[in-house]
Amino acid sequence: MDFVVEVYQFSNGFPIEERYGLTQQLRKAAVSIPSNISEGYGRRSAKDYVRFLEFALGSRNESYTQVILANRLGFLSDEKFMNLENDLEEISKMLVSMIKKIEEK
Repeated sequence: MDFVVEVYQFSNGFPIEERYGLTQQLRKAAVSIPSNISEGYGRRSAKDYVRFLEFALGSRNESYTQVILANRLGFLSDEKFMNLENDLEEISKMLVSMIKKIEEK
């Protein structure tokens, strides 16, 4: 959730012409991470939960690609990029760990 808030805050500074492009895509991918975790948790089976955690991991990867693009286009400073990259790496580790724990049960 913290990552989503951060995405919304920094993407406010993107160029106006990106409102329906990169801004919207990045926000949608970021929101999809905790949304899929939550939806999967509400499912009745471990298999479904893992499936939604994998969707969340895919959204994490999509977010990472869009953060790289924002940096390369100059919409995001190198310092901010590195902070977000660290956040995304942590999200990835958490999701992979959750998936492994559920699959081991």
